Amino acid sequence: TTIAKKIKKEIFQLYGPTIELSGNNFRKIFGLNKYTKKARIENLPKYLHFCKLITNQKINLIFSLIGMFNRARNWNRKNIDNYVEIYIKTDVYKIISFKRKKIYFKKARNVVGLDIKPQFPKKPHIVINNDFSKSIDDLVKELLSKIKKLNLWGLKIYFQ
Repeated sequence: TTIAKKIKKEIFQLYGPTIELSGNNFRKIFGLNKYTKKARIENLPKYLHFCKLITNQKINLIFSLIGMFNRARNWNRKNIDNYVEIYIKTDVYKIISFKRKKIYFKKARNVVGLDIKPQFPKKPHIVINNDFSKSIDDLVKELLSKIKKLNLWGLKIYFQ
């Protein structure tokens, strides 16, 4: 989400109207308050069709979320023009050790990577390895460089 927010301005300048949205924003807007694997599966169509609605209006969408299911990525590839899948590869235990996410310290349940096993992307367009040795700004520069190399018009970006 942090990286997604930081690339929005550049993506807007390169590709036009752009919205940045996180899974947390989406859940808050639509009152999706359950985090079980079952609830996540039930919410998938809501995410997918919302993204298609936005992108069909020629608005670029940077959507950062934990994309746990390959079927969602496959649907996006088939149904969303210029879909770009970005996998920010990191270790959940490093996130915990660096105290990046407070949720891990609240004895949370249904945490992806701890309680729920994700399906990692099989063929993302872009992979960014975040082992916490680089600053966020360096990761952003690396990502923007890789996006520009794709040479797309009408970009739809989904972080996993």
